[in-house]
Amino acid sequence: MSIRTPLRPLARVLSARSKGENPDAIERENLRLRHEEMRDSSRLRAEGRLLVLGLCFVSAFVVVGLKMGQVSATVPEEPRAEASGTPILAQRADIVDRNGRILATNRVTNSLYAQPQEMIDPVHAAQELVRIFPDLDQDRLIRDFTGKRKFLWIKKKIAPEQQQAVHDIGEPGLLFGPREERLYPNGKLAAHILGGTKFGREGVMSAEIVGQSGIEKARDSYLSDPSNGDKPLQLSIDLTVQSTVREVLYGGMRMLDAKGAAAVMMDAQTGEIIAMVSLPDFDPNSRPTFAGQKDGENPRFNRAVQGVYELGSTFKIFAAAQAMEIGIATPDTLIEAKPPFRWGKYTIGEFEGHNYGPMLSLNDMIVKSSNVATAHVAQQIGVERQQSFLKSLGFFEATPVELSEAPSGKPLLPPHWSELSTLTIGFGHGLSASPLHLATAYASVLNGGTRVEPTLIKRTGFTPKGPRVVREEVSIAARSMLRQVVSNPAGTASFAEVPGYHVAGKTGTANKPKPTGGYYDDRNINTFASIFPAENPKYVLIVTMDEASDTSGPKPRRTAGWTAVPVAAEVIRRTAPLMGLRPEIETGAQAALTLTASR
Repeated sequence: MSIRTPLRPLARVLSARSKGENPDAIERENLRLRHEEMRDSSRLRAEGRLLVLGLCFVSAFVVVGLKMGQVSATVPEEPRAEASGTPILAQRADIVDRNGRILATNRVTNSLYAQPQEMIDPVHAAQELVRIFPDLDQDRLIRDFTGKRKFLWIKKKIAPEQQQAVHDIGEPGLLFGPREERLYPNGKLAAHILGGTKFGREGVMSAEIVGQSGIEKARDSYLSDPSNGDKPLQLSIDLTVQSTVREVLYGGMRMLDAKGAAAVMMDAQTGEIIAMVSLPDFDPNSRPTFAGQKDGENPRFNRAVQGVYELGSTFKIFAAAQAMEIGIATPDTLIEAKPPFRWGKYTIGEFEGHNYGPMLSLNDMIVKSSNVATAHVAQQIGVERQQSFLKSLGFFEATPVELSEAPSGKPLLPPHWSELSTLTIGFGHGLSASPLHLATAYASVLNGGTRVEPTLIKRTGFTPKGPRVVREEVSIAARSMLRQVVSNPAGTASFAEVPGYHVAGKTGTANKPKPTGGYYDDRNINTFASIFPAENPKYVLIVTMDEASDTSGPKPRRTAGWTAVPVAAEVIRRTAPLMGLRPEIETGAQAALTLTASR
């Protein structure tokens, strides 16, 4: 707080009078100093105001100049009115195979819509559109174009040549909106794995792509995340192997007049699915609808994952492995095999009335595929232990594979798991599961005895071993049994022998159930479950054929040994080299050399 100096200070006035000076001079001097101080203060205030005003003018000129520069550098375009709201994100990550080859990607296309109020000749426009798009209804278009509608979708996506044809109509009320669509460059190949997409939220200038089925739907959150736009989803499948498996399976299905077929190729150590085929299939680029068809007749039905079937004698190796694991048998243990096996009012016999003698070793039980001997082994295992073992192999739940259809492929278990159920399940009847369940179980038992989880995502880095299901020595013994099913002329899968590759496996032939109860006599689900190489399993192959029949003989042969086995052998012969497996050359006895001297 400043104190103003008085114009006539009393002390100075008294001092001036005592000295004979004029006191009025003191007042005039103080008044002059006060006026000078007021003048300096006013000048400083005015200078500050001028400085601020000048800075404001400079800033305004700078802003205007920058804006003019920005406008001059912008590409001229028509202004568009946009509705407020969350923007539609159309970008979607690619899907590639294990080697980086494209399975699904995006391409730019256009939608076609109409603004009838802008049309010059709506009737002519409707006639021309029907000529370009024959599926459109001309009368309905005319009603829409001449009615009160202000906006009308005509086609959600059109091809470039169709866009040019519409453009040539010259109708200003027909407009195009750019958008992205999903493209599957390999067509039907891997259709059931990829699934398909559809448009979600749509706008005139863009549309959201969302997964509709397959891995597109199961991994929709990853694929639609903008931050993953440059990071494709890498699958475990090998495109070359997938193509080969499909080609062989399709040829086998046609040759054997089968209704359908499925195949699963899996890495026995990691659970990675190298190939998975379901026939008949579809093109995910068009993804037609098949309303009213049963699951088994619908090409979009994935037989490898959704199809649950009684898998027949392929289950016998599980009974043998569990018997060895819990110590009730060894490969050489003799098992009662004299038919029939009686349980109450029910009897269990052998296929086509065979009689393999009163006793069979556990090893021969698998090689000869004895139902009676397997039933005796299952009876010794018991209900609870069988349930526990099959549960550890994944037969009680749907497979966790990354497909939206996987939850619908849950195994069908007996409603009341009695001792009779245990007997029949021992040789593959009374429990229905998918080919993928079977592939997972075979890999788990035969890879050394550790559980694997099936996956369509390529595993990177170290893959830890799963929980142990059988001891390693049990796994080795089971592989030896299955190898003899192929190598032994008395085995049911001798047609699976592939030169250079030691194939091991088990056939399974199961009659199809009737809708009204009971089983058909002439309709089978034929399965061959195999591993290769037998000594050190790298891959599991499951081939399943629906109502296949070999008619090359005097009467139709419908067992897996005549249908699924030859197809699987051809798949292994053609795909094993593609997967880097070198054939083992088996050299015969060295020819004796005779040294002769000539004269």
